[in-house]
Amino acid sequence: MRIQLDERLRDDLDQLSSRKLLKVEQEIASPQSAHIHLRAHGAREILNMCANNYLGLSNHPTVVRAAHAGLDQHGFGMSSVRFICGTHSVHRALEQKLTKYLRTEDTILFSSCFDANAGVFEALLDADDAVISDTLNHASIIDGIRLCKAKRLRYANNDMDELERALRETRHCRTVLVVTDGVFSMDGIAADLPGICDLAKRYGALVMVDDSHAVGFIGPRGRGTSAQYGVEDHVDILTGTLGKALGGASGGYVSGHANIIAWLRQRARPYLFSNSLMPAICEASLAAIGLAENADDLRSNLAARTRQLRQGLSDLGFRVSGSDHPIVPVITGDAAIAVQISEFLAERGILVVPFSYPVVPEGAARIRMQVSAAHTENDIERVIGAFRAAQAGPYVEREK
Repeated sequence: MRIQLDERLRDDLDQLSSRKLLKVEQEIASPQSAHIHLRAHGAREILNMCANNYLGLSNHPTVVRAAHAGLDQHGFGMSSVRFICGTHSVHRALEQKLTKYLRTEDTILFSSCFDANAGVFEALLDADDAVISDTLNHASIIDGIRLCKAKRLRYANNDMDELERALRETRHCRTVLVVTDGVFSMDGIAADLPGICDLAKRYGALVMVDDSHAVGFIGPRGRGTSAQYGVEDHVDILTGTLGKALGGASGGYVSGHANIIAWLRQRARPYLFSNSLMPAICEASLAAIGLAENADDLRSNLAARTRQLRQGLSDLGFRVSGSDHPIVPVITGDAAIAVQISEFLAERGILVVPFSYPVVPEGAARIRMQVSAAHTENDIERVIGAFRAAQAGPYVEREK
């Protein structure tokens, strides 16, 4: 039996490799930044265009110092889950800081936002309830929904007509929860939160937003998409990560109404059965949030560099998804083309990553780049120049 499994997996891996779909992990040999060193490239500096380091805080001196201080003051790890002996005062301090920052009633920490999303639905919903999900939602939301017994419906991305039909269909349910990404991570498209919140209010549904690709740099003081669209009072549950704009380490959270958070402390399985976050990460995250609250200069540069890259690629005729988000996907359609372009850029010292099925649908392959506030105007011009050079290749698909 084991031999059969080994043979099947080897054949599947060989097939992925032959189709150039095998994911290869790049070993970074320097701190995360706009410019990094890859172990395979030795001392050669690489321009990094694929990190979630939106504000450039991953190696910020203030964040690093806070992590060092956290190690000195609190030790390395807690060796326990929160409800036994794994709750440190710094955990509560971070939860309170996030609550104040996001303007909610309470917050609960998880080891990742994946775990946060995995823990919400099963704890809050059962067979008497319904959950309605956008088709482009993150895998963690999809997996979390699978764990609960609620009636499940989906609507096409940002299609308010389909959402309204789903809300009509579930009017008999005890609790109806509409869940969406604040920004869809593969496309750089923002959710229609005003439309979602308006429909949810009319039909008495709750709204949950995963704002992982927004908090820290979208909206006033970086408070996310709900703040950007002025619908904070209509979003009941916010989930997010500390692993992107807010320091880039690890950790996630659920923030929202006090009774929801209190119940998650009693019933959310990833919270109950996972070790608590390393205290040094909490200290560094506190510092990162403090920086993000007052980072209008970083957000301004991030927006400017995003416009520069999007406009430059569009002027060259490339298909660029989204409008103004620093997630900048160049759609190729064909997976092999995405790989070829990424290899072309790698030869020129620019790190990008191709995405194909099953991460995105068949026929929707792309190169997804992410702009950081740490990128300079010259960095972005260098990327545009590399794509311009790539147009000489026979594999580049451009706008007709």
